Formats: sequence, C-alpha cells, structure tokens
Amino acid sequence: MPELEAAPAASAAAVAARAPASLDEFLAGIGTRAFRFAELGLRQREDALDVVQDAMIRMLAYRERPSAEWTPLFWSILRSRIVDAQRRRMFRLRWLVPEPAHDDGSAIDWADDGPDPSRTHDGREAYGRLADALGTLPRRQREAFSLRVLEELDVATTARAMGCSEGAVKTHLSRARDALKKHLDDWQ
Repeated sequence: MPELEAAPAASAAAVAARAPASLDEFLAGIGTRAFRFAELGLRQREDALDVVQDAMIRMLAYRERPSAEWTPLFWSILRSRIVDAQRRRMFRLRWLVPEPAHDDGSAIDWADDGPDPSRTHDGREAYGRLADALGTLPRRQREAFSLRVLEELDVATTARAMGCSEGAVKTHLSRARDALKKHLDDWQ
C-alpha cells in the first residue's frame, strides 16, 4: 500500500506548499481531487460532477473567510452534498426502480499527462483497485481514509470536515486501513 499513498502525496504536498491567493485559485487546484472523492462516494460520474460544482458554488459565499479555513470548509460542504445526493438517489430508487446489483463497470476517466505507458497502466490499475476496495467500506470509513490519506488533511481538519471528533476520525481511519489491507493484501 505504500506505493498507493506515494502518488497523491507528491501532488498534495506541492499544493500545500503555498497558500492560494484567491478562492478561484483554491477551487481550480482542488477540483480534480474533489471530483475523485465525489466519484468514489457516489460511483457515478455525472452525479459526482454535479456535486462538486454545487460545492464550489456554495464556497463562493465564503470568499471573505481566511484562506486557512477554505480547505476544511470545502471538504465539509462537499461531504454534505455527497450525502444529500446519496439520500436523494436512495429515495428515488426505493420506489421507482429496484437498485441495480452492481455498477456498470465502466472505466474511470483519467486525464493522462504521463509519458510512460506502463507506469500509467500501473497507476490506473492501482487506483481502480483502491477505488473498488474503498467502495466496499462504510461511508464514514471511506471519507476518513480519503481525507486523511489521499488528501493528507490533518486529524483536526478531517474531524471538522466530517463533523465528528478527532477520536472518531482515528477510529474510522484505523478500521478503514485494516479493511483495505485485507482487501488489497493479495494484490501487492
């Protein structure tokens, strides 16, 4: 699993190295990661795009807040929008159509700027396996893992974004890591 954590670490560290000058710059820098987070939670590309766009629009109301507050605030808003979308989908599907047993299995759309095809393939396969494994986790464990490990937020920021205590974040993260380790053990 260390190789799965190394790739997002480089990009997240570069973004964290300097604070964004404006909210527009902040939103531009967080868009792709927010989309992946939403897609993992919703498992549908169109719904994920809608939720991220809505979260970004809602962030515009907080333009005057200090830039240090934008990260936990954005992730909190996005998380709430994802939960709302999941609830709406569950309500609609409950009485309109029986919920499908499995997703359609379509590949995740990747923007590929890398020159090495084998590395790109390995990255796609690793992300796909991680996404599948994260999909088996309960929602709170998936959120804790995504925010702490993939987004590299600290425990306090993650707790604020998730609306729970720091101890709950640590518990969810520990359980998520244990489950992911069991799920991904055969793949390493």
